[in-house]
Amino acid sequence: MIEVKDVYFKYKDTQVLREINVNIEEGESIALIGPNGSGKSTFLKLINGVIFPTRGTYSFNGEEINSKKLDDSNFSKAFHKKVGFIFQNSDAQLFCSNVYEEIAFGPRQMGLDEEEVDRRVCDCLRLLDIEDLKYREPYNLSGGEKKRTAIACVLSMNPEVLVLDEPMNGIDPKGKNFLRELLIKLNLSGKTIICSTHDFQYVEGVFKRALVFSEEHSIVRDDSYDAVINDNDFLVKYNIK
Repeated sequence: MIEVKDVYFKYKDTQVLREINVNIEEGESIALIGPNGSGKSTFLKLINGVIFPTRGTYSFNGEEINSKKLDDSNFSKAFHKKVGFIFQNSDAQLFCSNVYEEIAFGPRQMGLDEEEVDRRVCDCLRLLDIEDLKYREPYNLSGGEKKRTAIACVLSMNPEVLVLDEPMNGIDPKGKNFLRELLIKLNLSGKTIICSTHDFQYVEGVFKRALVFSEEHSIVRDDSYDAVINDNDFLVKYNIK
Protein backbone atom coordinates (compact mmCIF):
# COMPACT_ATOMS: atom_id res chain seq x y z
CA MET A 1 0.00 0.00 0.00
CA ILE A 2 2.72 2.49 1.03
CA GLU A 3 6.30 2.58 -0.28
CA VAL A 4 8.84 5.14 0.92
CA LYS A 5 12.07 4.72 -1.01
CA ASP A 6 15.43 6.40 -0.28
CA VAL A 7 13.67 9.47 1.13
CA TYR A 8 15.52 12.50 2.47
CA PHE A 9 13.85 15.70 3.63
CA LYS A 10 15.26 19.11 4.57
CA TYR A 11 13.69 22.11 6.30
CA LYS A 12 15.82 24.87 4.75
CA ASP A 13 19.36 23.70 5.62
CA THR A 14 18.36 21.21 8.33
CA GLN A 15 18.18 17.52 7.41
CA VAL A 16 15.10 16.04 9.11
CA LEU A 17 14.81 12.65 7.36
CA ARG A 18 17.74 10.57 6.08
CA GLU A 19 17.61 7.51 3.80
CA ILE A 20 14.13 6.35 4.83
CA ASN A 21 13.03 3.04 3.29
CA VAL A 22 9.69 1.65 4.44
CA ASN A 23 7.01 -0.60 2.97
CA ILE A 24 3.61 -0.74 4.70
CA GLU A 25 0.94 -3.29 3.83
CA GLU A 26 -2.80 -2.79 4.06
CA GLY A 27 -4.19 -3.48 7.55
CA GLU A 28 -0.92 -3.07 9.48
CA SER A 29 -0.73 -1.28 12.83
CA ILE A 30 2.59 0.55 13.17
CA ALA A 31 4.05 2.67 15.97
CA LEU A 32 6.68 5.30 15.23
CA ILE A 33 9.04 5.50 18.20
CA GLY A 34 11.99 7.78 18.87
CA PRO A 35 13.17 10.85 20.78
CA ASN A 36 11.69 14.29 20.14
CA GLY A 37 13.05 15.85 16.96
CA SER A 38 13.96 12.52 15.36
CA GLY A 39 11.67 13.01 12.35
CA LYS A 40 8.51 11.09 13.30
CA SER A 41 6.09 13.98 12.72
CA THR A 42 7.84 14.87 9.46
CA PHE A 43 7.46 11.28 8.27
CA LEU A 44 3.73 11.38 9.06
CA LYS A 45 3.32 14.65 7.15
CA LEU A 46 5.04 13.06 4.19
CA ILE A 47 2.68 10.05 4.31
CA ASN A 48 -0.28 12.46 4.26
CA GLY A 49 1.06 14.57 1.38
CA VAL A 50 1.55 17.70 3.49
CA ILE A 51 5.23 17.77 2.48
CA PHE A 52 7.22 16.00 -0.24
CA PRO A 53 10.68 14.39 -0.29
CA THR A 54 13.72 16.52 -1.00
CA ARG A 55 15.10 13.32 -2.50
CA GLY A 56 13.57 9.88 -3.03
CA THR A 57 9.95 8.84 -3.63
CA TYR A 58 6.73 8.14 -1.75
CA SER A 59 4.13 5.96 -3.47
CA PHE A 60 0.60 5.09 -2.37
CA ASN A 61 -1.12 2.11 -4.02
CA GLY A 62 1.55 2.13 -6.74
CA GLU A 63 1.20 5.84 -7.57
CA GLU A 64 3.91 8.34 -6.69
CA ILE A 65 2.64 11.16 -4.46
CA ASN A 66 4.16 14.53 -5.29
CA SER A 67 3.18 18.20 -5.46
CA LYS A 68 2.23 18.01 -9.14
CA LYS A 69 -0.18 15.13 -8.54
CA LEU A 70 -1.79 16.84 -5.55
CA ASP A 71 -2.23 20.07 -7.53
CA ASP A 72 -4.89 18.10 -9.43
CA SER A 73 -7.98 18.64 -7.28
CA ASN A 74 -9.62 15.33 -8.28
CA PHE A 75 -6.49 13.34 -7.48
CA SER A 76 -5.97 15.26 -4.22
CA LYS A 77 -9.55 14.70 -3.11
CA ALA A 78 -9.32 10.96 -3.83
CA PHE A 79 -5.97 10.64 -2.03
CA HIS A 80 -7.08 12.53 1.09
CA LYS A 81 -10.24 10.45 1.24
CA LYS A 82 -8.03 7.36 1.58
CA VAL A 83 -5.43 8.77 4.02
CA GLY A 84 -6.70 10.60 7.11
CA PHE A 85 -4.31 12.66 9.26
CA ILE A 86 -4.94 13.53 12.91
CA PHE A 87 -2.59 16.30 14.01
CA GLN A 88 -0.86 16.39 17.38
CA ASN A 89 -2.55 19.74 18.07
CA SER A 90 -6.30 19.30 17.54
CA ASP A 91 -6.80 23.08 17.35
CA ALA A 92 -5.05 22.98 13.97
CA GLN A 93 -7.92 20.87 12.59
CA LEU A 94 -11.00 22.49 14.12
CA PHE A 95 -12.47 25.65 12.59
CA CYS A 96 -16.26 25.29 12.24
CA SER A 97 -19.04 26.74 14.39
CA ASN A 98 -19.93 23.49 16.19
CA VAL A 99 -18.96 19.82 16.42
CA TYR A 100 -21.66 18.64 14.00
CA GLU A 101 -20.44 21.06 11.33
CA GLU A 102 -16.82 20.01 11.92
CA ILE A 103 -17.61 16.34 11.27
CA ALA A 104 -19.90 17.17 8.34
CA PHE A 105 -17.29 19.32 6.58
CA GLY A 106 -15.30 16.48 4.96
CA PRO A 107 -18.27 14.48 3.66
CA ARG A 108 -19.79 17.68 2.23
CA GLN A 109 -16.49 18.42 0.44
CA MET A 110 -16.78 14.93 -1.07
CA GLY A 111 -20.13 15.97 -2.55
CA LEU A 112 -22.30 13.60 -0.52
CA ASP A 113 -25.98 14.39 -0.13
CA GLU A 114 -27.20 15.73 3.23
CA GLU A 115 -28.87 12.47 4.22
CA GLU A 116 -25.58 10.58 3.85
CA VAL A 117 -23.68 13.41 5.55
CA ASP A 118 -26.04 13.26 8.53
CA ARG A 119 -25.72 9.46 8.73
CA ARG A 120 -21.93 9.66 8.78
CA VAL A 121 -21.89 12.45 11.36
CA CYS A 122 -24.27 10.58 13.69
CA ASP A 123 -22.27 7.34 13.29
CA CYS A 124 -19.02 9.13 14.21
CA LEU A 125 -20.61 10.94 17.15
CA ARG A 126 -21.71 7.54 18.51
CA LEU A 127 -18.38 5.85 17.77
CA LEU A 128 -16.42 8.55 19.60
CA ASP A 129 -19.04 8.82 22.37
CA ILE A 130 -19.45 12.57 21.85
CA GLU A 131 -23.16 12.80 21.00
CA ASP A 132 -23.62 15.28 23.84
CA LEU A 133 -21.09 17.62 22.14
CA LYS A 134 -23.05 17.78 18.88
CA TYR A 135 -23.79 21.52 18.99
CA ARG A 136 -20.91 22.64 21.20
CA GLU A 137 -18.35 25.15 19.91
CA PRO A 138 -14.98 23.40 19.38
CA TYR A 139 -12.89 26.09 21.08
CA ASN A 140 -14.83 25.54 24.33
CA LEU A 141 -14.05 21.82 24.48
CA SER A 142 -11.46 20.13 26.68
CA GLY A 143 -8.28 18.69 25.15
CA GLY A 144 -9.72 15.17 25.15
CA GLU A 145 -13.02 16.33 23.63
CA LYS A 146 -11.16 18.19 20.89
CA LYS A 147 -9.11 15.08 20.13
CA ARG A 148 -12.23 12.91 19.83
CA THR A 149 -13.84 15.52 17.59
CA ALA A 150 -10.75 15.67 15.35
CA ILE A 151 -10.73 11.87 15.05
CA ALA A 152 -14.46 11.88 14.24
CA CYS A 153 -13.81 14.44 11.48
CA VAL A 154 -11.28 12.14 9.86
CA LEU A 155 -13.34 8.96 10.31
CA SER A 156 -16.35 10.61 8.66
CA MET A 157 -14.36 10.36 5.41
CA ASN A 158 -13.98 6.58 5.95
CA PRO A 159 -10.23 6.53 5.14
CA GLU A 160 -8.26 3.35 4.49
CA VAL A 161 -5.26 4.67 6.43
CA LEU A 162 -5.37 6.51 9.75
CA VAL A 163 -2.27 8.57 10.52
CA LEU A 164 -1.97 9.93 14.07
CA ASP A 165 0.69 12.20 15.57
CA GLU A 166 1.02 11.65 19.35
CA PRO A 167 -2.75 11.17 19.82
CA MET A 168 -2.49 10.63 23.59
CA ASN A 169 -1.13 14.14 24.24
CA GLY A 170 -3.39 16.27 26.41
CA ILE A 171 -5.81 13.46 27.26
CA ASP A 172 -6.63 12.12 30.73
CA PRO A 173 -6.16 8.39 31.54
CA LYS A 174 -9.83 7.57 30.86
CA GLY A 175 -9.58 9.22 27.45
CA LYS A 176 -6.33 7.38 26.69
CA ASN A 177 -7.92 4.03 27.47
CA PHE A 178 -10.89 4.91 25.25
CA LEU A 179 -8.57 5.86 22.40
CA ARG A 180 -6.54 2.67 22.82
CA GLU A 181 -9.67 0.53 22.49
CA LEU A 182 -10.83 2.58 19.51
CA LEU A 183 -7.54 2.10 17.64
CA ILE A 184 -7.67 -1.65 18.25
CA LYS A 185 -11.26 -1.75 16.99
CA LEU A 186 -10.43 0.28 13.87
CA ASN A 187 -7.45 -1.92 13.04
CA LEU A 188 -9.54 -5.07 13.46
CA SER A 189 -12.07 -3.58 11.04
CA GLY A 190 -9.31 -3.34 8.40
CA LYS A 191 -7.96 0.19 8.85
CA THR A 192 -4.20 0.67 8.51
CA ILE A 193 -2.92 2.52 11.59
CA ILE A 194 0.31 4.56 11.55
CA CYS A 195 0.92 6.41 14.80
CA SER A 196 3.78 8.21 16.54
CA THR A 197 3.78 7.68 20.29
CA HIS A 198 5.88 7.81 23.43
CA ASP A 199 2.98 6.94 25.76
CA PHE A 200 3.79 3.23 25.91
CA GLN A 201 1.68 2.58 29.01
CA TYR A 202 -1.54 3.28 27.13
CA VAL A 203 -0.95 1.63 23.76
CA GLU A 204 -0.47 -1.99 24.82
CA GLY A 205 -2.07 -4.32 22.29
CA VAL A 206 -2.53 -1.64 19.61
CA PHE A 207 0.59 -2.12 17.46
CA LYS A 208 2.18 -5.14 15.79
CA ARG A 209 5.18 -3.33 14.29
CA ALA A 210 7.50 -0.50 15.32
CA LEU A 211 9.68 1.85 13.29
CA VAL A 212 12.36 3.39 15.49
CA PHE A 213 13.76 6.81 14.55
CA SER A 214 17.11 8.00 15.87
CA GLU A 215 18.41 11.46 16.71
CA GLU A 216 20.24 11.26 13.36
CA HIS A 217 16.80 11.26 11.64
CA SER A 218 17.00 7.78 10.20
CA ILE A 219 15.20 4.51 10.98
CA VAL A 220 17.49 2.35 13.09
CA ARG A 221 15.12 -0.55 13.65
CA ASP A 222 12.04 -2.03 11.96
CA ASP A 223 10.77 -4.87 14.13
CA SER A 224 7.77 -6.23 15.98
CA TYR A 225 6.43 -3.73 18.51
CA ASP A 226 6.78 -6.15 21.43
CA ALA A 227 10.39 -6.98 20.55
CA VAL A 228 11.31 -3.28 20.51
CA ILE A 229 9.41 -2.22 23.61
CA ASN A 230 10.84 -5.08 25.68
CA ASP A 231 14.45 -4.39 24.63
CA ASN A 232 15.40 -2.06 27.47
CA ASP A 233 19.08 -1.74 26.49
CA PHE A 234 18.08 -0.69 22.97
CA LEU A 235 15.55 1.87 24.26
CA VAL A 236 18.12 3.40 26.60
CA LYS A 237 20.80 3.47 23.89
CA TYR A 238 18.56 5.45 21.54
CA ASN A 239 17.23 7.80 24.23
CA ILE A 240 13.67 6.47 24.05
CA LYS A 241 13.23 5.37 27.66
